[in-house]
Amino acid sequence: MNRLPRPALFHLFLSGLGLMLTASVFAQNIAVVNGRPIPKERADLFLKELERQGQQPTPDLATLVRQELVDREILVQEAERRGLPAKVDTKFQIESARQQILIQALVQDEVARHPLSESDVRKEYDRLTAGQNKEYRARHILVETEDEAKAILGKLAKGEKFEALAKQSKDPGSAARGGDLEWASATSYVKPFADALVGLSKGATTSAPVRTQFGWHVIRLDDVREATVPAFDEVKGQLSESLQRRRLSEFQQTLKARAKIK
Repeated sequence: MNRLPRPALFHLFLSGLGLMLTASVFAQNIAVVNGRPIPKERADLFLKELERQGQQPTPDLATLVRQELVDREILVQEAERRGLPAKVDTKFQIESARQQILIQALVQDEVARHPLSESDVRKEYDRLTAGQNKEYRARHILVETEDEAKAILGKLAKGEKFEALAKQSKDPGSAARGGDLEWASATSYVKPFADALVGLSKGATTSAPVRTQFGWHVIRLDDVREATVPAFDEVKGQLSESLQRRRLSEFQQTLKARAKIK
């Protein structure tokens, strides 16, 4: 029986091992460009993102993804060969992109950890629509001091027109309309103003000036009507987005409050 000498056996063993390792490398990578491998995981994630955007997974799409990643790798290697990653402006852009990606990932993680429930959105709807079953057509005159407001009330008592006196209002928008605030729910106004407004009967003017953080008001209620509140299902999507934005803003403020900033 003929036997191969030990060196020949060893050579065959190494050749077989080399083939096995090569097969393993290709199984883990979709390509090797100038000695640098492109991991299969990168292509899989690329495909997954395309599918999330509506692309159908097909062999042709996989081929296109491979070519795209190869083309990118060739260009990146050339950029590195020219020393572009060491440039100050390039470093800044890379760092800015890194930060943006991490912030986006943090937002997605926070949303996943604290998902909005139907109950959360319903509570927000109830809060926003509370007291909005009526709308009020009001006029007001806003002045700096209580004495000014009392003087206006005195002129009204003598028969002067509200619309004419409203020209001196500190609120330029309504002053140009004779003090008219147009139709709005009581919750559209700050609480002292809203409380005074809903306490008036149609056509009546406040008997005393009303103070808010904006100054002193003289208020007249011109009309009241039933309001049409949109159904929950009509605004559910908008409320969800608004509530989510508010939660994320609160999350950011919490992190900022905990941070040690010098």
